[in-house]
Amino acid sequence: MLTTIHTSFTDTRASDLAWALGRGPLPSLATLDLDLVQARVQLRVLGASHQVLLESPAGDCSETVACIPGSTTPLPLGVSKRLGNFDYEFAARVETLGAGSFMGRAQELLALVADHPQGLAGVFPGDPNAFTALLAQRQGPQVHWRTWHTYPQERRLVATRTRLCQRRDERRAAVTPASAAGSAATASAWTPHEALRAPQTHASMTVHRSTLP
Repeated sequence: MLTTIHTSFTDTRASDLAWALGRGPLPSLATLDLDLVQARVQLRVLGASHQVLLESPAGDCSETVACIPGSTTPLPLGVSKRLGNFDYEFAARVETLGAGSFMGRAQELLALVADHPQGLAGVFPGDPNAFTALLAQRQGPQVHWRTWHTYPQERRLVATRTRLCQRRDERRAAVTPASAAGSAATASAWTPHEALRAPQTHASMTVHRSTLP
């Protein structure tokens, strides 16, 4: 799903991004609510990048990647940790591209995510290549999401990938519907091509007009 963000682009540099877990909902410019079989996921485009909120019987998760004032945790290349009843894995990659390559890659990603029923892309005014895009899917006991942030002034693309897997001992105590197995296609590490044939899910999108700085 594609929306135009009615506020200025606030992320100035890819290096300004920070990562955080456990933050409450931040003011959003657009949201997409997904029901991914025993997990409710909300994808949120912020005035400064993204936030993903997950609620499930096994527990909750909040991931924020944004320009967070006062944050002391820069964007890590990788994180692997236990998070309550989940195993949490996060990876980030920053690419600097040539002018032509950046424009082509940005528009390809934007088109793919915008047409995906489990994707949300918010384009900032002033530059069609300035956007934040998110895509979520479920595969068995795992929920995956990927995000892309573009920085036209630097010709940089920041891609993140997250995997949240319910721990095996917790899964034994849960009843998983048969429909959960194979509910989503396996995705590639950094592009959404292989996830285009995602299962039908219940989704709703909200776009907020905002004057956030």
